[in-house]
Amino acid sequence: MTSAQVDNGQGGRQATEVTDAGPAGEGYQRALGARQIQMIAIGGAIGTGLFLGAGKAIAKAGPSLVLAYAVAGLVIFFIMRALGELLMYRPVSGSFSEYAREFIGPFAGFVTGWTYWLFWVVTGITEVTAAAQYMTFWFSIPQWVSALIFTIILYGVNLISVKLFGELEFWFSMVKVTAIIGMILICAGILTLGFSDAGDTASVTHLWSDGGFFPHGIKGTLMTLQIVMFAFLAVELVGVTAGESKDPKTVLPKAINAVPWRIAVFYVGALVMILSVVPWTEFEPGIPPFVAAFSKMGLGIGAGIVNFVVLTAALSSCNSGMYSTGRMLRDLALSGQGPKFFTRLTRSGTPLVGTTFSAALMLVGVWVNYQWPGDAFTYVVSFATISGMWAWIMILISQIRYRRLADRGALPQSTFRAPGAPYSSVFALAFIAVVVVMMGIDKDTRISLYCAPLWAALLGISYAVLKARNPENKAFAKN
Repeated sequence: MTSAQVDNGQGGRQATEVTDAGPAGEGYQRALGARQIQMIAIGGAIGTGLFLGAGKAIAKAGPSLVLAYAVAGLVIFFIMRALGELLMYRPVSGSFSEYAREFIGPFAGFVTGWTYWLFWVVTGITEVTAAAQYMTFWFSIPQWVSALIFTIILYGVNLISVKLFGELEFWFSMVKVTAIIGMILICAGILTLGFSDAGDTASVTHLWSDGGFFPHGIKGTLMTLQIVMFAFLAVELVGVTAGESKDPKTVLPKAINAVPWRIAVFYVGALVMILSVVPWTEFEPGIPPFVAAFSKMGLGIGAGIVNFVVLTAALSSCNSGMYSTGRMLRDLALSGQGPKFFTRLTRSGTPLVGTTFSAALMLVGVWVNYQWPGDAFTYVVSFATISGMWAWIMILISQIRYRRLADRGALPQSTFRAPGAPYSSVFALAFIAVVVVMMGIDKDTRISLYCAPLWAALLGISYAVLKARNPENKAFAKN
């Protein structure tokens, strides 16, 4: 296993020593610095959901979308603080898969590892395909060519070194942050100075004067929750970097504690500004809100700027997918719950076979999407949302169980305790349950709930077969 747990004779567990090279047997290099970890955390909190998906959400909820992002942001903070408490107890690259294995059971760890791997493979497929589509804005080249080039480049980056991955992610995140801050400043200038074509009509009263703050009622706001939560998927990626952070005990708490202001500025602040300059009634589901805002302002370069930003956001997501899939497969292999050949590392400490296997599947997915585009692929993307939220559920349940053991003295207390836990974690679980219910009500996302049991059944059968073939393997024994 990545880090073995042994019974201490009192019903608790004892974690292995964490060294500069990572937990015993892990073999990764701690090459990610504070600057890179901070930007990876920021990038995880700012996805294409804000730049693209928010248009559909605005049309459904109106100005109340601001409230939806604020409440969801609070839930994300609870999730990240729960993860932070676990990370300071034992910072490992397997992260929530390891915690699920330790505090819930080997099957939970098995399901979490493979489900999170699937989430990033599917996300990588969709994002590299989207990046190829964005390239057609400037160049008349076949989409499959761009998709192939992007996949090969990102694959190479992830094989060279984790430091290069972190550096690339830093600049991808910098583009997104700069774009949002720029939009906020432009909107603030329009509201105060009245310049541009939108200067005469811009007003904060648009937040409540065009049909009210809840123009479609509370139900309209609730129906956007799955879109809102999709925008936050990948914020937990900072946990996967724990095994390769130079100083996880210092860097990770700072990155996690910055989540509230990031969400307040980049989501709530940006939406308040945009909806004050452009009435929500002028947004359309298929048009990114930033594009609509630039158009209303009369800034012709807006479309090109937004296209560049969403291109970097898509490549950032695909880059993260390359990074996390290889490490999840290696963690499963080290625990005995995956093929042993996934444990192989390059000289620079990157998981060669796992990353290569995942990149190959991403290329196959790009080809499938190219051959058979349509609603079926949209359903797969919806399933990715369920897969991503599963990781959050495992984080919260693991933290609740860890806190119970730590409070009894069976495990050492974390140096970064989650505020309000376990009640904050229970609240976050309840909120996720509401999101799942909303996904079941919405006909566009309901299919993902049908796919989830099929995936669970496949994992259940695979787990039973592996356990039957390796009855003496401690990876299948309850802690």
